[in-house]
Amino acid sequence: MTFARRVFTVAWVYGFLSLVPMYFMEGWYMERVPPALTHPEFYYGFIGVALAWQVLFVLIAREPARLRPAMLPAVLEKLGWGIAVPVLVLQGRTSSFFVPAAAIDLVLGVLFVMAWRKTAEGR
Repeated sequence: MTFARRVFTVAWVYGFLSLVPMYFMEGWYMERVPPALTHPEFYYGFIGVALAWQVLFVLIAREPARLRPAMLPAVLEKLGWGIAVPVLVLQGRTSSFFVPAAAIDLVLGVLFVMAWRKTAEGR
């Protein structure tokens, strides 16, 4: 259980620290990662949905055994961004600016799978 607690704690802390500032950085992103937003609802919607997942990570960190089934959708949440970004970069549809964040999500996804497996073993 200790491993799962640590992994999900790192995940939610990283998530909150990286997502909350984005609410105030729309202009900054638009200057550095063109083209400009044409649908800000997607930008703010992404942040809101991602923050909701961080709340689940807090809950899993507190009670990994009870919330073990929620770890599998958490893996999918990490894979969604972690796989989409490199594919979009290879297609020339987005900037490589986002690759480090996608790589972090892929690493967290692997750690979530490890936490899921270790939780079944009671560790």
